[in-house]
Amino acid sequence: MAINWLQFFGNFINRVPFERIIFPPRDNTKELGKFIATLPRPESQKEGTSEGKSTSIIQEPAKSPKTVATACVPCALGHFSTSAGLLNEIARFKKDGITSDEILDRVAKVQAEQNALERVDLTPENIQALPSWEKELAEDALSQSRKLRHSLESFTNVKQLEQAAADTSSFYKELNRNWFKGRFAHLGPEKAQRIADEVGQLSPEDKDRVLKRAEELIEEV
Repeated sequence: MAINWLQFFGNFINRVPFERIIFPPRDNTKELGKFIATLPRPESQKEGTSEGKSTSIIQEPAKSPKTVATACVPCALGHFSTSAGLLNEIARFKKDGITSDEILDRVAKVQAEQNALERVDLTPENIQALPSWEKELAEDALSQSRKLRHSLESFTNVKQLEQAAADTSSFYKELNRNWFKGRFAHLGPEKAQRIADEVGQLSPEDKDRVLKRAEELIEEV
């Protein structure tokens, strides 16, 4: 089974900081490195790459906890993704009118999503703990969340909800792109590429084994 490793990283990004997926705590990093080192390598890799070099890439020291971003912005992505989906679904029920239970229930769920985002994930304390580049994204997300919440508190027709759906979907895409670009820039393109190349040299079967073991290590964090 072919693994889309960018998608794999993205699937876990809302659960733990990105560096902890790529570079788990030291003991787990060593364990995953040793695990990958035991896997058979394709002939092309045996000829062109030494096993020692590949192992050193996996075992690079983890960053200091002070440089590891919190889950503040990734959680914001999750809330905006859910809200965009709920608002887009409203179009299916507009023929039932603005007082449709399906519409009103979805509006309530979106309000709950944004309330949780503002009161739990994007608190001043959480935002202040972020590095400067991510703090800017968090503040933009907080502003957009308040704007969306206020619009839902005063809507009078379905057209307003459709505009809220379009605005929320657009912001979610923009935030997602900016956050991933920032994270990869923070990680460093050379390091990210070396890791991707290292994993990419494994056979499909071994990639599945690495994926399973990575999931187990992340659950232990």
